[in-house]
Amino acid sequence: MPRVTVENYGTFEIETGKRLVLALEDAGVDVLHRCGGKARCTTCMVEVLSGEPTPMTAAEKTVLEAKGMFGQGRLSCQITCESDLSLRTIKTTTSTGLDAGTKPAEHIEPEPEYLG
Repeated sequence: MPRVTVENYGTFEIETGKRLVLALEDAGVDVLHRCGGKARCTTCMVEVLSGEPTPMTAAEKTVLEAKGMFGQGRLSCQITCESDLSLRTIKTTTSTGLDAGTKPAEHIEPEPEYLG
């Protein structure tokens, strides 16, 4: 099982293949997902400190480029847990005062088209 370490939260064993945004939420990490995990809003962005996340999806790249955020982090709604990662959350319910958002589906939305 992959282990995900989240700055200020600890290390968690995560079911292989689980969406990172759901794994974080299930582990009690304060993470936003305002668009419901559909790669539209960027609120679930995390900074990957170490490890290699799954390849970026076309939807993730499109929204990050459109919002001028490409290269600043990855969208946890577009990553599945396949290997150990260490990361930092960027936007949280606590830091923004926003509700987390609609719970994302178990599978990546939209249907992933992986890059590189």
